[in-house]
Amino acid sequence: MALSGFRALCISAILPITSLQSGQLLRSLSSSTAATSGESSGAMAVKKVTLSNFCSVLENLRIRIREADFVAVDLEMTGVTSAPWRDSFEFDRSDVRYLKVKDSAEKFAVIQFGLCTFRWDDCQGSFIAQPLNFYIFPRKEPSGEGPTNEFLCQTTSMSFLAKYQFDFNACVHEGISYLSKAQEAEALQKLCSGYENGLLNLSGNFEESAEIPAVRTADVLFTERMKIRFCEWRENVLKYPEDPILEGNHCSFNMDFQMVFFKMRPAIMLNGFTSHRLRLIQLVLRKHFKDLLYLCVSGENCSSQKLVVFTDSEVDRASLMREVKEDKLRSGKVRIRSAVGFRHVIDLLSSEEKLIVGHNCFLVDEFALSVNKVLPHIIDTKHLISCSPVIQLLMKKKKKSLSSAFSLLCPQFSSSSQNSFGRSFVKIDVQSDELGFSSCNSASKHEAGFDAFMTGCVFAQACSHLGIKFEQGTIINLVENNILKSYINILYPSWNSGTVINLRTGAESPVSCYKRKYPNINFTSIAIIWGFSSMLKPKDLEECLCRVFGTASVIYVFFLDRTAALIQFNKSELVNDFLVLKDMLEKDDGPIPVLHPLVNLLAGGNTRAADYNTYRDICSSSASKILFAEQAETIGIRWKTKIRHACEETVELNGIKDSASKERSNDNDSKVQSLQFSFEEMMNSL
Repeated sequence: MALSGFRALCISAILPITSLQSGQLLRSLSSSTAATSGESSGAMAVKKVTLSNFCSVLENLRIRIREADFVAVDLEMTGVTSAPWRDSFEFDRSDVRYLKVKDSAEKFAVIQFGLCTFRWDDCQGSFIAQPLNFYIFPRKEPSGEGPTNEFLCQTTSMSFLAKYQFDFNACVHEGISYLSKAQEAEALQKLCSGYENGLLNLSGNFEESAEIPAVRTADVLFTERMKIRFCEWRENVLKYPEDPILEGNHCSFNMDFQMVFFKMRPAIMLNGFTSHRLRLIQLVLRKHFKDLLYLCVSGENCSSQKLVVFTDSEVDRASLMREVKEDKLRSGKVRIRSAVGFRHVIDLLSSEEKLIVGHNCFLVDEFALSVNKVLPHIIDTKHLISCSPVIQLLMKKKKKSLSSAFSLLCPQFSSSSQNSFGRSFVKIDVQSDELGFSSCNSASKHEAGFDAFMTGCVFAQACSHLGIKFEQGTIINLVENNILKSYINILYPSWNSGTVINLRTGAESPVSCYKRKYPNINFTSIAIIWGFSSMLKPKDLEECLCRVFGTASVIYVFFLDRTAALIQFNKSELVNDFLVLKDMLEKDDGPIPVLHPLVNLLAGGNTRAADYNTYRDICSSSASKILFAEQAETIGIRWKTKIRHACEETVELNGIKDSASKERSNDNDSKVQSLQFSFEEMMNSL
């Protein structure tokens, strides 16, 4: 999937769908943008993991990850970006990139997670790969609590998944759900608070003090019958404590009233009653039977059971209520832990601190340091093959997609391998169980488990070409390997930024192996314009502005969509000059002169313009509109021109300087703390 699958891993560790509070991260670590070439012909097994076998797989996975030398991951998601203008552009400042990643993490769901462990087997002289394919579905857990989750689906993404035989039925019906750490903590706090404050409602959904006036004849007759039946049963219990058989004139009561024992006490299980009649029964018990206690407890398969239990004293009644509350507390904790679901896998990857390998990983610097705290060792195979002269020479300027790299570097697995490099390849064997596997044929590419396997294979072969020896008797420690140190925790933040982020320091810096299409971007010199005619082209926009401000006044014109564009002037002051001129022309009572250079830009009276900060503010909105102009209108922008006055600019510049000075004075720990909110927000939002 084109959105960094790896990004989503980090963005969601793991997050609620409707709010990016958990990470609200990790949706953020590896995306396979594999091309259609290089299909795999070899039959291999990728284990399918769903609700039915998740617990057993998880126990085995703990051992696999603990023994692994590295772990490769990949994701499939329901979409990439919610609008064309939310794509990652070279004109996006780091804070804008963060907002766009955040928006994708909030709106789209991870529905498949591929994980493949690679362990060096010294006896066989090969890596043992064990690929897994987790189906994930963000159903509401614990069930019945709070609003249901929501997420967006893009038709192109869903068609892409369907093309490669994605099993949507398995995802929806058997997919593993999850809770973020924030959601888990909230659920536990709510459960414990209810227990400590005695607020656990043992009577189901009805308050003890609720009074229901029996005004209908049917209700009056029903309450009288219930009073008689409970009186008869209570007398039998007192008379025959070992065999309090419920007898009655109506056989239907034998079905509705089932004699049982609950915690060594005589009880009646109520079956087939409506919620209204259950409330009437509670009313009868509270008014007439102090030694009969109504309880709502969990039965088999988490079903709800309604019971009436006989207690022989006030002490016994209090003891029973305490036992039931403690049972509910224990079962509630088990239910919450079970609801954590797939996040156990993310926690496992974090706790074992293994080298995590993804393809086309990228993050933004606002939470890079925090990611490094959770996943301390990350390597991007796309960055590895892009910046290694040795591998670049071998690939001969070929595409750096996962499929291309796999077919070139791993010909032993690919039917379309183009040629070998005259060197021995690292041997990789696939270990599989006997049950629960789907065959990996040509359609299995773009299945997250198989893509994770491809990612790990590319990494192993790349290491070999870099001079890392995998030989019998060799101790494998890739995290500390001197050759890999310059690649570990170095991620490419976006497709066109020309920079990399060091996850250890959070610093973003340019590198020679990535070329920038727009090498000189000064964000204070950029204006945002939207709402103009869709007939205008970039060249038309540039010409009309240059006629006003000079031939070389406009450096770049970048269209966000057909009616919105970013304009970079050659001087920062030209941004304000343009905004003032536009405002002046539109405030005149008469029409804009036909011969004025800006007449086509301002035609129709719907053109808006502002500085770069307004672009950032619009990107921060959670609304989802296809056109940038519609997005601006949705968040309440009605003005035509927003002019930044000189005093505001001075204040902002001073604020930036003060902020930069304070940031330089803080150490990395304090910086991580200041970024923690952003990362936790990402971690809560799968």
